[in-house]
Amino acid sequence: MELTRTDGTPLRVLVVDDEVNIAELISMALRYEGFDVSTAHTGAKAVASAKSFAPDAVVLDMMLPDFDGLEVLRRMRAGDPDVPVVFLTARDAVEDRVAGLTAGGDDYVTKPFSLEELVARLRGLMRRTGARRAESASVLTVGDLELDEDSHEVRRAGHEILLTATEFELLRFLMRNPKRVLSKAQILDRVWNYDFGGQANVVELYISYLRKKVDAGREPMIHTMRGAGYVLKPVS
Repeated sequence: MELTRTDGTPLRVLVVDDEVNIAELISMALRYEGFDVSTAHTGAKAVASAKSFAPDAVVLDMMLPDFDGLEVLRRMRAGDPDVPVVFLTARDAVEDRVAGLTAGGDDYVTKPFSLEELVARLRGLMRRTGARRAESASVLTVGDLELDEDSHEVRRAGHEILLTATEFELLRFLMRNPKRVLSKAQILDRVWNYDFGGQANVVELYISYLRKKVDAGREPMIHTMRGAGYVLKPVS
């Protein structure tokens, strides 16, 4: 079944790349997969398109002629704080990838990439952001931590915690398996929905994000089991 909006219409993807041939190639592949696609070739047009097109996800090149992808993301998120983004980058540097994720991008692919890989990552991202939830809504509770799968609200000791779509899905996976050690491979398979090509450090990165938000100033609930993985436990 195709991923669709709640009203049954195709999910919308905004493709932003200053190389017209690449943008069109991606667009053709996404349309073939059933997505409604719009394209933009500059940062300014991307921001304007995001407002008029209201995409469910964005494929965003890091390098654009007017301003970079991080600035585009900041401007888009000002209007839609939750729009998920997959960055395209021609640079292999880990610092660039971390910068994109820290800025709120949910995933990235490095050029040259396969269209199959990009589509797979985009589909995984759509599932994580709940475009179509296959599971019934419920509230997960571990200790003083609560996660509402329907409203996507997270609270610890009554205080609201704001998470990105990927952080939310990672925490949900941990909370569905309390006191159980989960390996990086298990987390990658469940949360990212594809083989990350050995880039398991993305798990460490997102675990660190969660710790800063969930455990900051409190007794820690997220623990590292050296050589085994991660476990979420209520504070004893």
